[in-house]
Amino acid sequence: MAQDWKERLGVVYSTNSDFEYNKEEKEEHATLPNNQQNLKVFIDRKQRKGKSVSLITGFVGSDEDLKTLGKLLKTKCGVGGTVKNGEIIIQGDFREKIIDILLAEGYKAKKAGGN
Repeated sequence: MAQDWKERLGVVYSTNSDFEYNKEEKEEHATLPNNQQNLKVFIDRKQRKGKSVSLITGFVGSDEDLKTLGKLLKTKCGVGGTVKNGEIIIQGDFREKIIDILLAEGYKAKKAGGN
């Protein structure tokens, strides 16, 4: 009961005696098999103080599977990165290496964007 307030964020008080707080359930997508994923690998320099990052988009699946793929890419490239908003962000310009890794893992991946 001590953590109950976290479940009802946004509702402070209700005068309705029959009020029940309904928490929104986030819909999880079933993860497509690797060979059905169409991943795109970009280079992004915007809003990053001139630093380049490799951006992988197009993943269809659960957040856990996306995080697992992000961890694999970060480990194989030997750099840092993050997974957020359905995208994997890898520090540095590793497009070619990332595409090679994704193809070796059975994903459909292609270079997108300029340069």
